[in-house]
Amino acid sequence: MTDMQGNSNRAQQHGAVGSRSIGSGIVALAMVLALVGAVMGSWYTIDQGDRGVLLTNGALSSVVDPGLHFKLPWLQRVEKISLRQQVLKWGCENQSDCGNLPAMQAYSRDQQPADMRVTVNFHVPEAEVSNVYTNYGSIEALADRVIARKAPQEIKTVFGQYDAVSVIQNRAKFNKDVADAISSVTDGPVMIDSVQVENIDFSDAYEQAVEARMTAQVEVQKQEQNLQQERIKADIAVTQAKGRADSVKAEAEASAYKTRIEGEATAEAIKARAAALANNPLLVELTKAEKWDGQLPKSMIPGSTVPFLELSTPAPVAN
Repeated sequence: MTDMQGNSNRAQQHGAVGSRSIGSGIVALAMVLALVGAVMGSWYTIDQGDRGVLLTNGALSSVVDPGLHFKLPWLQRVEKISLRQQVLKWGCENQSDCGNLPAMQAYSRDQQPADMRVTVNFHVPEAEVSNVYTNYGSIEALADRVIARKAPQEIKTVFGQYDAVSVIQNRAKFNKDVADAISSVTDGPVMIDSVQVENIDFSDAYEQAVEARMTAQVEVQKQEQNLQQERIKADIAVTQAKGRADSVKAEAEASAYKTRIEGEATAEAIKARAAALANNPLLVELTKAEKWDGQLPKSMIPGSTVPFLELSTPAPVAN
């Protein structure tokens, strides 16, 4: 009996020692894990293009630049704010690409409905990092409050100032007006880089009407071109006819001038011959003699005279 009690006491002692050993092991393991956690949690890195917001017990201590840094384990933590360009999209073909943003729908000045695909690019300036975290907590919250809630109304307002036709014909101006409007209402710690109205989709009925009108305009332009060509051809024909008429007139004037000159020359010749005959009466007889072949006429009309030459009696020759 005494031996059994002794064995029981020894077993209890061994159990107590074993329990103390296990408890010590757990404590040691916890201390090791805590030490590893403290070491691992005492350093951090900030990537290029980001800035770190160092918080001590929840209070903002400083803004940290890119690189390797150290902090107090459990007491300090770091939130990262990106300086890279961010994008908000409305009217994506795949709605999941636009997140929670609804489709962009608006009416033109002439009451034509349209679905628009709009992209806004923005970034946080480096000097505004602490402001972003203090007042908004994250870039997502900043974009939602400062841009996503205001941009749609501004886009719809600008779109309502354009007719459906003019907004298509003046896409560059419309895009600039939209960008200016969004920039003017963005009053938070953010910089609007660009705004693109990537697509304006009107209703099928309106697009068909526009297509029919454009077809009619093309046909009118074609007819105007044909009319212009006919006018040009007519002008060419008139010019050619006028040229031919001028040529005929010139030829006629040249011929008349020639005839007049020839007539004047003939008249001058006759006049000169008449003057010569008047001054030399014997020249007539000489001309007759030159033309007479020396034969008398073989037949004569009764009562007519015989042509003859009046020859003067030669002067007597002196002995």
